[in-house]
Amino acid sequence: MRADADDGLALVDSVRLERYRYILRQIEGANQNTYRFLALYQAIATSLATACVALFLGYGSWGIRPEFARAGLIALMFLLSLVAAFSVVLIVAGIFTWVDYRREECQLVNLVAGDGFRSPPQWRGFLRWYETWIIAFIFASLAAMWLVVVHLLLPMLDAA
Repeated sequence: MRADADDGLALVDSVRLERYRYILRQIEGANQNTYRFLALYQAIATSLATACVALFLGYGSWGIRPEFARAGLIALMFLLSLVAAFSVVLIVAGIFTWVDYRREECQLVNLVAGDGFRSPPQWRGFLRWYETWIIAFIFASLAAMWLVVVHLLLPMLDAA
């Protein structure tokens, strides 16, 4: 009878250990995804900003009327805004995923090591999260590009 109880405890411990490993992999994946989304945003934002500059500098030699160049600049900026919004939504979803897995990790560790061994994440610590600053960077870069287009490039097109 004792061997069956020991086998049962070993199985429970084994299941807990595998669940813990799975949770840690998911947390690591959520962290890596944030950087992937940032890299995707940076690549697309750079391409769209380059397209804006190329359109602004080349519209005259390409035979494009200023009003069409203006519409093109605005369309490129709206496309950039969509990419930024998509990136932010994915990062925010990743934050919620990370928080859920981290809470589950804390529960599992506290079950094994004792209550209070590991504290769950708290939302008030958001200023320490790198995702917060990545989202701030996305918004700041998007705002800067809109400011350049609206206050510098579009007025020059209207003057042409």
